[in-house]
Parts: sequence; C-alpha cells; structure tokens
Amino acid sequence: MKKKNTKILLVDDEPDILEIVGYNLSQEGYQIVTAANGKEAVAKAKKEMPDLIIMDVMMPEMDGMEACENIRKIPELSNVLIAFLTARSEDYSQVAGFDAGADDYITKPIKPKLLVSKVKALLRRLKEKEQNSETLNVGGIEINREEYKIVKDNIEIALPRKEFELFYLLASKPGKVFKRDEILDKVWGNEVVVGGRTIDVHIRKLREKIGEELFKTIKGVGYKFEV
Repeated sequence: MKKKNTKILLVDDEPDILEIVGYNLSQEGYQIVTAANGKEAVAKAKKEMPDLIIMDVMMPEMDGMEACENIRKIPELSNVLIAFLTARSEDYSQVAGFDAGADDYITKPIKPKLLVSKVKALLRRLKEKEQNSETLNVGGIEINREEYKIVKDNIEIALPRKEFELFYLLASKPGKVFKRDEILDKVWGNEVVVGGRTIDVHIRKLREKIGEELFKTIKGVGYKFEV
C-alpha cells in the first residue's frame, strides 16, 4: 500500500487538532480528508472510502462511538481501520471503543512522531489482513475473516470487531495456550496500551454470546491463556 494512495479521514471538532495532525500525516505522503463531527464523518467515509479513520470520541451532533458503530454497518467500509484519538484514557472508555468496532485507541496528548508511528503500524496490519484474508471451518463453525462473520448451523453470530479477531485467533490454533502478551500483540497490536482486564472482559463477552460448549469445540478442552 503506497502512501500516496492511502487516504486518511481525520475527525475532530477542534480545528487545531485537525490542522496539526493533518499536517504531520500529509508530510508523510498520506491523502488527508477532514470532518468536524461524527455525523459528517459517516457521510465523508461513504464518499471518500478512506483506508484509515482517526476520530475523536467527544463531538457534537454525533459522538465518535456512535459514528464508529454506524460506519461498521456500511458493507463497503467493512475493512476500513478506525482509531480513536481522544483525551479520555479510562479503561472502560477504551473497552467501549473497541466494542464499538475500533481497531486502536490512542490517548491525547501524543507527540506527532509517535502518532505517525502508530498510523504506520495500523496500515501495516491492514496490509497483512488483506494478504491473509481467509475462512476457517472448525467444529462445524464457519469463521469468515474478510466479512467478519461467524456462522453456526446456518445462524450468523454477530460480534464486535475485537471480539471477532480474538475468537478468530483462538480458532486458528485449536488447543494452543496463548500468552496474554501474544493476544495483545495479535489482536490489539503491540503498540496499543489497553487496561489489564481488557482480555478478560472480551473473553467473558464471547462466552456469553457464543456459549461455553462452542468454546470447548474450538479449544478442545476449553479456553485458557497464560498470565
């Protein structure tokens, strides 16, 4: 993915943030499009088809969480990367962001060089996903990574993106005991800082939605990971 062909949508109600972040990313060769609120972000995303959306959480008209959820419902934007760039650093806000469908959660303030580094890491992950898109069939369950879809007995099970990626990782190697750091690296990226209980929360939600028996089918003797 060449930089000059990579489009980034910046969403923030603070013009200074749009100007500073936009300048630093444009200097790296990325195409920059901006929006001032969540409602405008959804419209711009449909029109511009960006590769990455960097979005604030607290905004007028429509906040970032709702905008993220709406964008995730648009089929042609199913593979767009979404990262929140916000001053809210609480663990529960980060979990809510990932549940809404975000790929990353970056807290302000952040140095421009570090932000550029995170953007490059996110885009590398997008390229890897495009190269490794596939469908798994494990225990009668079809897991379509490209469409973020799980089907069991012809019934589709809807999952937020991070829960899907976590489930896909577990299903890709049945019976493997994953270390916590490995899960964070594979699902959240090794540059992402999340709360210590983030994995536990996502596992609990997966068990509630999918059921313990299905987990046992995937993991053989049930899910576990190394602390």
